[in-house]
Amino acid sequence: MSLSSNPEVLVAQARQEWAGNQLSAAEAKCLAVLSAHRHHPGALEVLGCVLNSQGRYEDATRVFNALTLLQPTVASHWQHLGTVMRPAKRYDQALAAFERALQLGAPTAMLLYNLGVLQMDRCDFRAAHLALRDGVALAPKDAALRWAFARCSWDLGRPEEALAALEDWQDLEDLGVEFTVLILLLLARMGAIEQTQPALGRVLANPPQQGPSALRVAVIFERLHRLDEARALLSRLEYNDPSTEAVPERLLLSAALAERAGQHEEAYGQLAQALESEQEFIHRHHRLFPFARVCDALGRYEEAYAAAEEAHRSQLQYLELATGETAVENLVFWSASSSGCDPQDVATWANEKGPSIEDSPIFIVGFPRSGTTLLEQVLDAHPGLKSMDEQALVSRAVNEVAARGIGYPAELGRLSAQDLDEMRARYFERARKRSGLQPGQRLVDKNPLNLTLLPMMRRLFPQASIILAIRHPCDTLLSCFLQHFGSPGLAVACRDLTTLARSYSRAYGYWYEQWPLLRPSSYELRYESLTTDFAVEVRKLAAFLQLPWHEAMLAPGKHAREKGFISTPSYAQVTEPVSSRSVGRWTHYQRHFAEALAILAPWIERWGY
Repeated sequence: MSLSSNPEVLVAQARQEWAGNQLSAAEAKCLAVLSAHRHHPGALEVLGCVLNSQGRYEDATRVFNALTLLQPTVASHWQHLGTVMRPAKRYDQALAAFERALQLGAPTAMLLYNLGVLQMDRCDFRAAHLALRDGVALAPKDAALRWAFARCSWDLGRPEEALAALEDWQDLEDLGVEFTVLILLLLARMGAIEQTQPALGRVLANPPQQGPSALRVAVIFERLHRLDEARALLSRLEYNDPSTEAVPERLLLSAALAERAGQHEEAYGQLAQALESEQEFIHRHHRLFPFARVCDALGRYEEAYAAAEEAHRSQLQYLELATGETAVENLVFWSASSSGCDPQDVATWANEKGPSIEDSPIFIVGFPRSGTTLLEQVLDAHPGLKSMDEQALVSRAVNEVAARGIGYPAELGRLSAQDLDEMRARYFERARKRSGLQPGQRLVDKNPLNLTLLPMMRRLFPQASIILAIRHPCDTLLSCFLQHFGSPGLAVACRDLTTLARSYSRAYGYWYEQWPLLRPSSYELRYESLTTDFAVEVRKLAAFLQLPWHEAMLAPGKHAREKGFISTPSYAQVTEPVSSRSVGRWTHYQRHFAEALAILAPWIERWGY
C-alpha cells in the first residue's frame, strides 16, 4: 500500500516509535506522510511530539502553531503548543496557549501539570499551587503531578503539605527513573530521608549514566558525603554527554566538590562560569551564595560581600514574585516573641512534673549558624541519643494550642494533664517517624528557631534539658548573611546585617526575658570554647546531660560522614575536623557592621566578647 493512500498506518507506527524513543524513525515516517499530505493533523501532532523529545523546541512550536491554525477548536493542539513553548522560555505565550486549551475543553491532569510547572517557571507559585492541586485531584496517583505539587508546596514554605503529598510516593504510577530521582532529592532536602528508603539504595546501587537524572544522583552522592562516587558519576556523565559540561547544575556540583577538596580557585572558576550563564536576576541567588562563600574562603572579602548583597536582592525579588507579598520583618522571630507568659498562669504549672529527664527530649536552640549542627552531631554520636534533621515539632505544638482556643503563651496553664499527654504522644509519634528513635534512646531535638518557643518547650517537657548555643554575634550574623536559606522567613531575616541584628537581639532578648520566670534546665555553650577546647567542653556537656561517657562524642565529623544526609546548610562543614578557623571571621567585614554593632553591643557586653 502506497504512503499517500494509507497515511494512518504510518502515523500509528510513528506514534509507537515515538513512545518507544525511536525518534529518528518516527520523524522519518511523519515527514513521509507530510510530503504527500501536507496538512495531515495526525502526522503533524506526532512530529511535534518527536521534535519536543529531541529538544528542538522552536521547530516543535512551528508545528503545533500550524495545528492550532488548522484546527483552532482542538484543545490538545493548544496544550501541545504551550508545552513546547515552556522550555523555550516563551512563558507568556505558553500561558496564553494553556488558557485557550482550558477554554476549549475540560481540564485534564496533563494540562494542569503543564500549566502548574509553567507557573512555577514564572515564579507564580500561588497560581501553580492551584493548578497542581486540581491536577492531583483528577489523577491522585500520577507521579509527575504529585512531585510538582510537593515541590510547589515546599517553595511556598508549606513543608507539611509537601511531605504529605509524597507520603506514599513509591506506590505512584508512571514513576520511572526521572521522577524517582526528583522525588528522592526533594525528600532528602526536606529532611525526610526515611521516606526515601529503600528506593534510594536501589538508585545509588545502579545510578543512571547520562541525562539530568545522572546529574541529580551525583548531587545526592555529594550530599551523602560519598564524594568519590559523586566525582566518578560526574566523570562518566562528561564522557557520555559532553554537552552537559556548561550546564549550570553541573557547574554548581563541580564547584561544591572542588570546594570540599579545598580547591577554592577551581570552585571560583566554575561558579563564575555559572553566573555568566544566568541572566535572569531572580534566579541568580542560587549561584551567588556559593560564589560569595568561595570568595570569602579565598580572602576576597569585598567581592564576597558584594556577591552576598546581590544574592539577597535576587532572593527577595524571587520571593516577592513567588508569594505575591512584599518582604517584611521576619515573622519567624518576631511573631513568636511578641508576647510573654503570665506569671499567675505559670504558677498553675507547678504541680505538673511531666515526663522524667530520661523520657524528655534534649533541645538544642540558638540563632542559626551558632554551632547547633555541630552540637547535634556530637550528641547523636552517643549510642544512647538519637537526633533528627530540623523539624518544627515544637511549633506544631504551638499550633495545636491555638486550635484549642487557648492563648499562647499567656494561657498555657489551661492545658489539662490529658491535653499535655496527647500533645506529647503526637510529638513523639512525629519524632520517631523522622528519627528512627529506638526504645531506651533519648531524643535530640535541634532547631535553632525554638529559641523563641521556650514557653512551649517548658510547658510540654518541664524537666527537659535545653542547650543554648552562643557564638560571637558578629560571626553569627556574617555566617547567616553569606548563607542561602530556603525558608522564606529566614531569607527575609538575613537580607542585610541590620535586619539580622534586630532579629538576633529580639530572639535572645525573648529567651532571657522568659528564663527567670520559667527556670528551665538550661546550659549555655559557647562556640569559641567548644572549638578551642573541644574535649573538655564535650565532657562538661555530657555531665550536665547526665550521660554516661562515650568516646564517639569526640568524633562528630566521622559520625556525620557515616550518618549520611544532613539537610542543614552546614552539612559539609560538620564532616570536617572541629576547628576554630572561623572564629573572628567577621573582622574582615568590620566596616559593614557599623549599624549592626550598635544593636549587638548589649550582647557582646553581656557575654564578654
